[in-house]
Amino acid sequence: MLHKEERRMSITGRIALVTGAGTGIGKRTALLFWEAGYSVVLAGRRVKSLEQVVQEADVSDSRSLVMPTDVSDPGAVSALFAATKDKFGRLDVLFNNAGVGAPAIPLEDLSYEQWRTVLDTCVTGTFLCTQQAFRIMKQQHPRGGRIINNGSISAHTPRPLSAPYTAAKHAITGLTKSTALDGRPFDINCGQIDIGNAATEMTDRMKSGVLQANGTVAVEPTIDADHVARAVLSMANLPLDVNVPFMTVMASGMPFMGRG
Repeated sequence: MLHKEERRMSITGRIALVTGAGTGIGKRTALLFWEAGYSVVLAGRRVKSLEQVVQEADVSDSRSLVMPTDVSDPGAVSALFAATKDKFGRLDVLFNNAGVGAPAIPLEDLSYEQWRTVLDTCVTGTFLCTQQAFRIMKQQHPRGGRIINNGSISAHTPRPLSAPYTAAKHAITGLTKSTALDGRPFDINCGQIDIGNAATEMTDRMKSGVLQANGTVAVEPTIDADHVARAVLSMANLPLDVNVPFMTVMASGMPFMGRG
């Protein structure tokens, strides 16, 4: 078994790209990638947040690239991956983490724009990034790489009043399976991490209570987002003859494993 320093040396020089990297799980994962020896490309809407992550990591410019990116914009995604290839020459890991939700309102009151924003960011953004990653990973030497999609407990079971997000995360599951199959001949692995109640800005409402399926409001437990980041890193560090198609990381006390 490799010791810690030997593992670090074995992955030094590998390149990871993280979308939604300015906050939450994306930020925590980017920091762990750097700590493990990767160079990291940070993509997100707010360049200031991305720059703050780099400052917190205290890494050199040679091991970082900040790219303000709207993942739902094909042109912006093309520019992101072109800049990645131009600076680093290859891509070993893509973490499709960017995502947004919609307000918890009755389905019939959701606007078309709210629906489109969730689907465009979560699903189309993941597809566009995956497409660009395929183009690099198929051509680079050594060939291949790993794509990790941020799924959700909502990829299995919905919360009340969550049609756009639930539909998007179910779509991610299908995209993960297709990506794994289509990437197989080219040494491109794809897996999905389904996350339940990681403590981030998006889950602050858990502290005051969230709507349950039976109509009640209940406070739910959360977990430190570092546990999720470590799980992503463990998937990323596997050799390409090993894949984790699906992994669930969740607060053990949340009501997912029950009937509501």
